[in-house]
Amino acid sequence: MTSTDSAPAIAKRFRGFLPVVVDVETAGFNPKKDALLEIAAVTLKIDGHGHLQRQETISCHVEPFPGANLDPESLQFTGIDPYHPFRMAKPELEALESVFKPVRKAIREGGCNRAILVGHNSSFDLSFLNAAIERTGIKRNPFHPFSTFDTVTLGGLAYGQTVLARAVQAAGFDWDSEKAHSAVYDTERTADLFCTIINQWHDYSGGITSLSSRAV
Repeated sequence: MTSTDSAPAIAKRFRGFLPVVVDVETAGFNPKKDALLEIAAVTLKIDGHGHLQRQETISCHVEPFPGANLDPESLQFTGIDPYHPFRMAKPELEALESVFKPVRKAIREGGCNRAILVGHNSSFDLSFLNAAIERTGIKRNPFHPFSTFDTVTLGGLAYGQTVLARAVQAAGFDWDSEKAHSAVYDTERTADLFCTIINQWHDYSGGITSLSSRAV
């Protein structure tokens, strides 16, 4: 990452990290044993007014890894049939690389040095992502291995709401329950929530990104 004034705005905003919103749909809660079934990611950019906004949505249906557990209650909750032929699911390695490739491109174009995962209950999404990376042996993980931005915390701070649907509605967006628990829908709504909260702080602070920089 370049430290010059000519660096893209997104490279300066989060200490060289590129926020990438991620949501996963799974067949349970154990990242080591339960299948990863869907992954979606939304890259972000900063516009000419200094506001964060969605850039690109990437998604992939994922085949259960060999020996993966498929919890019936989780499948009923998400409505996913892991072996439905129209899912066009890909093996984990291929699925991850199809998401990571555009994320790496966005990192380069944004002048950043790494992506940082943004999620609603982000530790859950990161745990499944890291487990899949370990299983597939991917060496060039574009994401920070443990740091995240969590919209549960941010939604509680900004709106007093920690449930995604309620936080999204408090931020001024519609929520379609019929589309919820699709990785793409949840990721795009989480991205809208994250951008709105960050942009509110940007406007409140007059474009100053940290409290320390306000000291005189």
